[in-house]
Amino acid sequence: MIDTRDVDTGGLFKGRKREDVEKYLCELGSDGWELVNVDFRELEGGSEFAGIMKREIMF
Repeated sequence: MIDTRDVDTGGLFKGRKREDVEKYLCELGSDGWELVNVDFRELEGGSEFAGIMKREIMF
């Protein structure tokens, strides 16, 4: 499970910039993670989301 609260810095998402969230998700994607579900939360002064990610298990 991921959450925008896991992203460092300030900006749009609970003090996080959109670019920072995108960079965070792209880094997870380059490690093989795929976002499969997202739940957006509208808050006073911004938005947040939590999501479920999956990746293939490599043995």
